Amino acid sequence: METSAPTLSRKAQIDQTATRLFRRRGYAATSMRELATELGIEAGSIYSHIRSKEEILHRICFRLADEFMQGWRNATADAHASAATQLRRAIESHVHVLIHNVDASAVFMHEWRHLSEPAHGEFLQLRHRYEANFRELIARGVAAGELHTPDPAFAALTLLASLAWLPSWYRPDGKLGPEQIAERLADQLLGGLAPAG
Repeated sequence: METSAPTLSRKAQIDQTATRLFRRRGYAATSMRELATELGIEAGSIYSHIRSKEEILHRICFRLADEFMQGWRNATADAHASAATQLRRAIESHVHVLIHNVDASAVFMHEWRHLSEPAHGEFLQLRHRYEANFRELIARGVAAGELHTPDPAFAALTLLASLAWLPSWYRPDGKLGPEQIAERLADQLLGGLAPAG
């Protein structure tokens, strides 16, 4: 028997449509009136579901931050796994979060600057903690002789910057699926950290 897709709540519809608009036009250039028009409702009625445009941005950014952190915890949960293995899993997890909702990922990467305080500061703390996790894991791998780099901090930033472009070029109908992309990116990035010989 064929089952229909679940109907989204009005708040979920607003979030989904706003995410698409934020990605396409930018957060600052997207008005609540434009959002209402896209949804086919009166501009004033949006406020019965959300308080502000920034509330949507806050939800997008912090939901994705939670997904990245949960992926990190899962990737590094096995204390017996080598640092190199944990790093591979963390890279693959990062890719899967980015690909799961490309519009939300693009907004997360580029529009977080529009968050006001205290959310802006809280977001930056989460971002710095996430980057530090990669830095510390790479440093541990170097100390164990599993990875090679003269500068774990630079390596971590390079790795994350390389992955940040993924929402710009990933296409769900492309020839590579999420698993293949995650594996190939992990191979490519870890290859640059492999010890000589």
